[in-house]
Amino acid sequence: MNTDNTTFTQELNIPILNTGLHIILTTDEDDARPVYISGNFNNWRTQDNEFLMEKIGNRSYHYKFSHDFDYPEMLLYKFTKGDWSDVEINSHGNRTENRSTFAHTGIQKEHVERWRKNWLPFKQSFLPQVQLISDEFEIPQLNKTRKIWALLPHDYDKSSESYPVMYLQDAQNLFNESAEFGNWEIDKKLAVMSEYKIGKIIIIAIEHAEEDRIKEYNVGKTVLGKGQGKKYIRFVTDTLKPYVDCNFRTKKEREFTGIGGSSMGGLVSIFSGLRNPEVYGKLMIFSPSLWVVPELKINTEKSNSADTKIYLYAGGDESIKMIEHIKSFKDSLISTGFVKEKSNINLSINKQGKHSETYWSDEFPKAIEWLFFNEKEV
Repeated sequence: MNTDNTTFTQELNIPILNTGLHIILTTDEDDARPVYISGNFNNWRTQDNEFLMEKIGNRSYHYKFSHDFDYPEMLLYKFTKGDWSDVEINSHGNRTENRSTFAHTGIQKEHVERWRKNWLPFKQSFLPQVQLISDEFEIPQLNKTRKIWALLPHDYDKSSESYPVMYLQDAQNLFNESAEFGNWEIDKKLAVMSEYKIGKIIIIAIEHAEEDRIKEYNVGKTVLGKGQGKKYIRFVTDTLKPYVDCNFRTKKEREFTGIGGSSMGGLVSIFSGLRNPEVYGKLMIFSPSLWVVPELKINTEKSNSADTKIYLYAGGDESIKMIEHIKSFKDSLISTGFVKEKSNINLSINKQGKHSETYWSDEFPKAIEWLFFNEKEV
């Protein structure tokens, strides 16, 4: 190394090149998770391996920008443990403001006091407004009624903004504290996202049909027999969405409209997207019951030139075939051209993940961020 171009930092015992900005981070809390730097230089991507910090000691990290790095005029950044669920916070559990510098060379020393864990803690003032749309919303396609909820941004009443919309299945398990198998805690996760200005979205939560849940989410003739899924999809698409667009300030276009769910709710959401790509531009599919349709066919004529953005998740401790099935489904989406850009499909696999609300809860904010707010500067 050319010592004429080197400064030595004794306390960390590492050589520092004077070309390019060098960031040194210390932290009061530490664990085995890696630390990333994200900011306005990489569209705030939180798990960008190009910006993975190197651990250089006990609770100490560093990152050096290359000498030819294309800096924005003012560099804005934060530190995370891999995503916004584990972002830096201060000693009182509050969000930290963006860090900034105009420097392109030299040493920038930073310190993190605490890190969020699974999006907590959250602030009550940022919780979404939970509104019961109806106890008995009519489903003419099935000659039934259903309880349906809307979760609106916390400041919906004080704003004139219009928002993207995500339609989610199995509302009983999304934010109900007394749910038998736990819940996704989407209200709490949305509160933290909103605090970081990346969660301004309307969630329409549709309760399942209790004992008829599987039948209602089963599309066509499958290994489970003949289902009512086609009629259910027509309800959400032709009846519920027009009502929501009429009664709430929504962004109606496909690129701002998503549908999702888990297990059988994930399966019916897949079919919703495949059959109506002109309506749903975002799919959030967790642990889908693809075994129900061993030979799922994708109609290439339904492919849309605007492309569909799809977030897939599976756990390694769910079933023997879960990961195999979801990888195969991803390959089919690409090979048939339903997803034209590989960057528009994200497959997240948790090797320890089980088939439960706990794991879907952890994945929910990551999926919402990637689907709707990936380009948002926070």
